[in-house]
Order: sequence, then C-alpha cells, then structure tokens
Amino acid sequence: MVNGPKLAVEGISCVFDGTPALNEVDLTLGRGQFVSIVGPSGCGKSTLFNIVSGLIQPTSGRVLLDGQEVTGETGHVGYMLQKDLLVPWRTVIGNIVLGAALTRGTTRADKQEAARLAARYGLGDFLNHYPHALSGGMRQRVALMRTLALRADVLLLDEPFGALDSQTRLDMQMWLLSVCQDLNMTILFVTHDVDEAIFLSDRVAVMTGRPGSIAATIEVDLPRPRGIDTLTTAEFTELKRRALGLLHRPATTSAPAEQGSMP
Repeated sequence: MVNGPKLAVEGISCVFDGTPALNEVDLTLGRGQFVSIVGPSGCGKSTLFNIVSGLIQPTSGRVLLDGQEVTGETGHVGYMLQKDLLVPWRTVIGNIVLGAALTRGTTRADKQEAARLAARYGLGDFLNHYPHALSGGMRQRVALMRTLALRADVLLLDEPFGALDSQTRLDMQMWLLSVCQDLNMTILFVTHDVDEAIFLSDRVAVMTGRPGSIAATIEVDLPRPRGIDTLTTAEFTELKRRALGLLHRPATTSAPAEQGSMP
C-alpha cells in the first residue's frame, strides 16, 4: 500500500446508549499530510479520535493504517490530549520517556533519544526541571515530545494548544509547523480555532453537529513554509470565510460542494 493513504477512516458510525454520536464518517490522510477537524461542540470529534486510536470500538465502519485494518487496536498511533498530563514527580526527560517506562522499561538509548529531542526542539536546558517550573507552552512541548518518543508516524493531536494564551498559542503553532516540516509526520488535529486549523493544515474537515459527519473538506493551498504574514493574506481570509460559512450555516442548508478526498 505504498501509494495508498496512510490513514483511512471508512464509514465510521458510533452509538452510545441509543444516541448516535457519529454518522458515516469518511476521512483519508496521505503520508505526511496535516489534516485538521473543526466542528461544533459535541459533534463527536474526540469520539472519532478515540476510535482511530483504538480506545473504543465503533458501531460500524473501520480504520485502516497503511491499508491494514486496525479497528479497535491500540498502539498504532500517537495520541496527545489537550491537557499535558505531565507526571509532576518526573523531570522533563523522565516525562518524555514515560511511554517506555510504562511498557518495557527505560533504556539508556531512550534517555539519549529524549535528550536529543529536547535539545532539538528548545528544551535542552530544562532536562532536569520538573513540570511546576515550566511555562504552559513548555509543558505542551514536553507532552508532544513524549508522544514523538513513542515513534508512531501518525499523531492525533486533540486541541493541544486550547488552554494557552493567544501569544503562546501562536508561538506553539509556529513551533509545531517546524517540527512537522522536520519529521514529515502524518497528523490529524482537532481544534475549535478556524485560524489555527487553516494556518497549520493541508486540508480542513468541517463536521456537522451531532451525530457528527464530515460536511465538507477545504483544501488549504497556502504555500509552505508558513509564517505569521500568512495569517493576513487575502488567500487566508478567503479560506477562513469559507470555513466559517460551513460551520455557521443553518442546520437545514445542504453543504456546498468542496474538495472532498485526498488527491
């Protein structure tokens, strides 16, 4: 499946206690693509992430990774939540290697790789600091490095910058763009911030209200690398207008046709 999608979600539906949460969700990500999901609160974005990560079983549909079905199986993707969930009694390096510590035991190689990651992405001077001594942005960097240390080449990022102030959030977006360019990872990203979704992504998938489904996807053809100036271009503003129009259209209005599937 070298030429196929890296990650494919096919016909995913989910019902909890008789209440539909997701309805026939289809989504594909090519290798190295960054795809964001936006939608109203309660539309099932986090439920979809839990299904992709294997934490819960869908009512119907399947998840494919490199063409192989992994529905209901854990350990195939990296998953980072909005809260950093750092262990307060472990140092920065101790938190980065937490996955290894919990599964097979930490080796010297794990610690060396953690130190390399920290140095490469701006935390090399803080390896022995504890979470209480770090800023919010620094804590999120540690949480992402902990996810990267799992060596999964698909990452699920569920509003990782949602709790940060606007300036720190923009700094973290710029930082994440540099990491993505460096590592060429496949990323599925949830956010309520339309600007953030457009700024980071190759495509933006807009979900309907519950039960959630993909109303449309918008191709983000802004050139990379992207900088702060990208946020004020006419092209960016037009993409934002389209996304907001989809998010806030009346519930009875059919979604306009958009670019839907991966090239």
